[in-house]
Amino acid sequence: MDAESPQRLEPRLAALRRLIADEVVPLEGEMFRGGFPAVEPRLLALRGRAREIGLFAPQLPGAWGGAGLTLPELARVGEVLGWSPLGHYVCNCQAPDAGNMELLLRHGSAEQQRRWLGPLARGELRSCFGMTEPERPGSNPVWLATTARRDGGDYVLDGHKWFASGADGAAFCIVMAVTEPGAAPHARASMLVVPADTAGFEILRNLPVMGEAGTGWASHGEVRLRGVRVPASHRIGDEGAGFALAQERLGPGRIHHCMRWIGICERAFDLMCRRAVARELAPGDPLASRQLVQAWVAESRAEIDAARLLVLRAAERIEREGAAAARDDISLIKFHVAGVMQRVLDHALQVHGAAGLLDDTPLAFWWRHERGARIYDGPDEVHKTAVARRILAAYGRAGAGARR
Repeated sequence: MDAESPQRLEPRLAALRRLIADEVVPLEGEMFRGGFPAVEPRLLALRGRAREIGLFAPQLPGAWGGAGLTLPELARVGEVLGWSPLGHYVCNCQAPDAGNMELLLRHGSAEQQRRWLGPLARGELRSCFGMTEPERPGSNPVWLATTARRDGGDYVLDGHKWFASGADGAAFCIVMAVTEPGAAPHARASMLVVPADTAGFEILRNLPVMGEAGTGWASHGEVRLRGVRVPASHRIGDEGAGFALAQERLGPGRIHHCMRWIGICERAFDLMCRRAVARELAPGDPLASRQLVQAWVAESRAEIDAARLLVLRAAERIEREGAAAARDDISLIKFHVAGVMQRVLDHALQVHGAAGLLDDTPLAFWWRHERGARIYDGPDEVHKTAVARRILAAYGRAGAGARR
């Protein structure tokens, strides 16, 4: 692993840690009580501090006002920001906007970049991404019901999307729809930019995740498209390239997710340890219960550190060889880190007892909202099966004699 990169980045990371701890974490309680709009103005004001530190829009090159970091460097920034549910928003690298910026940067036309990437990069507007559908399994991105029919110089979209994160208040949605129904499965869909004020584009509701329907950026929208007409110039990349663009977007995106999860693990671990040493034990509390908590602390520390190394290895391979060459690494971190996060959160909640069920800490918020980590961007079972098949196929190609 590159030893110079963390050294070069550390002064900025230290400043970012102070910003998150001193000015972002204190806003969490108000967000839990009043929703995201209650704190958004102050988060937007804090973006000036992120610019001063040199970590605003860290995923973008300097020409677009970003920090121009490598993917391994972005991973380290993501861990620091993951300490708070609000961290990424302060640096304008929150999902789904960060992925949409990267997509428009690599494949958007000059006009698309002027109209949408520039304002996104400056933090002047938000966006959302519409791919998964309630009627079709999200684990199969080539099986979509939403269509985009060519009509002269336009596309006309009809379909039903959900879990379009941040749709509430977004200026536009990048929609994945079938444009070539007769083509091969991986060449049927395209991506199109749909402004949110286009006739026929409707947000039906903010989905109640584990009983909580968020607002603003901290929401997941259910969207209906009825005869939505957009110019053909709104298509990103070639017709039929939607699947390839989605895979390109999701590879680095999983690095962002996984390092955010590592940040969540570190915060949960810190809260668990503080609670463990401060908690008043009842008279006669059995030694075994103390030892069980100690075991959770040790196991969590080992799992978090191992998961971090696994993610950084994947990030470095993507940086060197591209996402396609790192597909097994990406699948491994996706299911492994999600599992580690769930276990660490569970231990932290248990150590807090009934207090862990309240929003006095971010533990309950994360428990509600991060259980989906084992489902979105491909459920655990899909990633595990894909990796296992490729591993076993390599053994099969080696021949029975080589295995004896």
